[in-house]
Amino acid sequence: MRVSLIVAAIVSTFALVQPVGAQTGNAAVASAPGKVGVAQTAEVSATITAIDKATRGITLKGPQGDEVKVVAGPEVRNFDQLKVGDVVQLKYMESLVLELKKGGGLKVEKTETVGGARAKPGEMPGGVVGRQVTVVGNVIKVDAATQTVTVKGPERTVDLKVRDPEQFKLVAVGDQIQATFTEAMAVGVTPVAKPAAKAAPKKEKKGGC
Repeated sequence: MRVSLIVAAIVSTFALVQPVGAQTGNAAVASAPGKVGVAQTAEVSATITAIDKATRGITLKGPQGDEVKVVAGPEVRNFDQLKVGDVVQLKYMESLVLELKKGGGLKVEKTETVGGARAKPGEMPGGVVGRQVTVVGNVIKVDAATQTVTVKGPERTVDLKVRDPEQFKLVAVGDQIQATFTEAMAVGVTPVAKPAAKAAPKKEKKGGC
């Protein structure tokens, strides 16, 4: 499932180029013998300031006041539900896990899976999309002087710097490294609040005392 251009525009224009404070997020690192992982999350929102229904164009205003124009493709369902003032919210998560496979035995390959879901007809536009990429490579060299491990994968050979001495001691030529990268994005739209209805003026009673 393709990520909509709305998502791409928010990420590239607002979430990545703005200074700290433009969005919220956090990161975490965890490790165990032969395994280390890092994950981070981020949230950012943008307000719709203009809509061109003829071209399906949308103007979004980010947290720092910057604006970007995008086109909502056919994958964006329920386009007609959008209104100026609506808030487009994006939640993003990504993680990378490296795991040592002692003695090897796994097939050296790269695999990728993609999945997602879109809004149902009649609902506000939104959806979730996720992707996971797993790569297995052979350890072909271990350099104790630099604490570097050379891994040959299905497409290229890379040098990995292992900063933890205890983790480095576990790695030997003939082992394998399995890297799993996961990312997911969720997009939702919060409708602009409707103004409160004004109370009807009270009618004065007519008549004498």
